[in-house]
Amino acid sequence: MSLTSPHLGSPSVWTDARLLYALEEVVEKELNRHLKVTKDWMPHEYVPWSDGRNFPGFFEDGEAWDKEQSKVTEVGRIALVVNLLTEDNLPSYHHEIATLFGREGAWGTWVHRWTAEEGRHGIVMRDYLLASRAVDPDKLEQFRMSHMSEGFESDNRHSMLHSIAYVAFQELATRISHRNTGHQSGDPVCDRMLARIATDENLHMVFYRNLLKSAFELAPDLTMQAVRDVVVDFRMPGHGIPGFERAAAQMAIGEVYNLRIHHDDVLQPVLRFLKVMEIDGLGPEGLKAQEELGVFMGGLDAEAAKFDEKLAARKARMAARAAQ
Repeated sequence: MSLTSPHLGSPSVWTDARLLYALEEVVEKELNRHLKVTKDWMPHEYVPWSDGRNFPGFFEDGEAWDKEQSKVTEVGRIALVVNLLTEDNLPSYHHEIATLFGREGAWGTWVHRWTAEEGRHGIVMRDYLLASRAVDPDKLEQFRMSHMSEGFESDNRHSMLHSIAYVAFQELATRISHRNTGHQSGDPVCDRMLARIATDENLHMVFYRNLLKSAFELAPDLTMQAVRDVVVDFRMPGHGIPGFERAAAQMAIGEVYNLRIHHDDVLQPVLRFLKVMEIDGLGPEGLKAQEELGVFMGGLDAEAAKFDEKLAARKARMAARAAQ
């Protein structure tokens, strides 16, 4: 796909290959910064192994799973399953970004490092869930097989710029989802584990956010269009999980992730940092994208306000029933 930009002195044609090359130095800089600030950690240190016991099957002393065995709240259980199943599709994610960004140079080093760090998240979450008996292990495995058998195809695989824009928001969304799941889980051990994961996700967001900033400097019109498209059509990577819509609704009510959180804690922080609405000197297409982004954000804020009202009313009804 060819991309055109009038902001390089003379008319030029951008291709994904040219953009990859132009951003290589930025990737190397951000990779080195990431490696200096990130800290390796051991997944097994966050798992309550002493709580674990055998399940039925090959073990004669195996104990069947029961919901009452877990300390985790209902919304915490739902969110943990969604978050883990999302992490489980790591092989597909790796394939997507390795195909887009390549396996050589700084880009390739980042792709492999990111994949290795993300791998820890699935390891520690599954170990925690099984050791603490937070979820039905049979259903969890059935969901994993179903979800991974479908694979994953990014909505933004057609464009490197769109992909960078997407992950800048998605990594922050994942961080927020993990952090809020920990807060709502009812288990301090779970909260600590997810806080550790959230720290990684935040560093990944910073990497992509800074890369997106450099893309704005290189090709502002094209980057603005990519940001607009991603924000307007944003979907979490776990949208293909069996029963995702119902789980997402329960997570919204449980204040793990909803419209207000998406607007205030995910989209706005990245847009503010990049000063997207303040960028001037755009061409016609970039200016149109900027205006459409502003309109969309205003509409999303209005929709979030409606959700806030419904959620407040629901809480009031539940409080009234509890007082009876």
